[in-house]
Parts: sequence; structure tokens; C-alpha cells
Amino acid sequence: MEEDENTSRAIPKWVELEYSHMRTLAGPSSEVHFTHLSKSSCDTLASLFAQGPEGEAAPGFAHAEGVLDYMKTKGVPLDKVCLLDPRAEKVLAPEDGDGRFEWFLFGGILGDDPPRDRTGELRVLGFPNRHLGPVQMTTDTALGVTKIVVEDKVPLDKIPFVDHPTIVFNSKESVEMPFRYIVKDGQPILPPGMREHLHEDLNQSFDF
Repeated sequence: MEEDENTSRAIPKWVELEYSHMRTLAGPSSEVHFTHLSKSSCDTLASLFAQGPEGEAAPGFAHAEGVLDYMKTKGVPLDKVCLLDPRAEKVLAPEDGDGRFEWFLFGGILGDDPPRDRTGELRVLGFPNRHLGPVQMTTDTALGVTKIVVEDKVPLDKIPFVDHPTIVFNSKESVEMPFRYIVKDGQPILPPGMREHLHEDLNQSFDF
């Protein structure tokens, strides 16, 4: 859902890390598709996906066409696509993985802070929808949570979360992340390489 389909701007490093993490979280039994991208973004992501991640990861695909056109290409009807929408009335539940949905659609734009309700552009199209709680997640976290609920059959309120964690690099440097994350071993689950990227970005912010 890029605003300028002709943009030649490179995809930021943190976006690459999140997108790669989405494939890992989805696992090899699923596929992850990114739609409505500029040609330059499609080319960049295709190259990224060809490189990895290694191991048990979902295949990743980048498309210039929008999700509605891609649904028509694949013959998937609207009522088989669940839109993850913060404003939905129903919470995502394990029974939503019983086959009633074939696809799960994430309409947010990379965790805008504050949220701009970009999902609203998809909401008006009439997709059935579910929410993942009141606190905004990064896109990769939202995908990971969805998989845990619908495939692993863990209710949302049984998943351990941390809100707005502070990532500490040393006694003088830290950064607060304005999102909700899954917790494992007492730490928020970040994409591999994200902690190092955040530290590098923090240091660059203070260059003179």
C-alpha cells in the first residue's frame, strides 16, 4: 500500500528485517505475500527473499497488484479473507483457524506511530475482520500472534506480551519501542538483527 507506486526510494533496513522475520514466524506451511508495491520495492523484496532467511521459513512473494486483484487471480472470495483490524468487534480466536478463512490480511503500514488507521482503506471493502487487542503491534508481531492463535490454538489472552519495552544497549543508551511484543524468556521478540540496527541508528542520530 505504497502511496507512490513510482517511488525509487530504497526499502529501509528495519523494513527488510521485519519482512524477513514475518516469513520465519509464518513457518514453512504458510506463504507470505506483499501486495500493491512499486516495481522497485518488488525487485528489492524478490532479491531479499531469494537470499533467505535460511531454515524453516515461509516462501515470500512481492506483487505490484493490489490484494483484490490478487484474490481474483487466485480465486479467493472476500468472505475467506480475514482482515486484522484494530477496530473490529471480535477478537481473533482459535476457532478462526478451523478453515473458515484461507487468508489473513494485515492492512497496517509498518506500525505507524501514532496509528493512522490505514487499515480503514481495506475495512470499507467489506472483509470479515478480527482484532488483536487494544495495543498496536509491529506487523511481524501481528503475523506471529495470528499464527499462534489460529494454528497453535492459543487464545490471545494466554500469549505473554510486553508493551512499549525499553531496549537497553548500555548504561547510557536505550530506546523505547512504542508497540506490543510477544515475550520469550523475559525479552521482547525482535527480528534478528533489529537490536543491532536500532543501536546503530541511535548512534547515527547523535553524529555531528
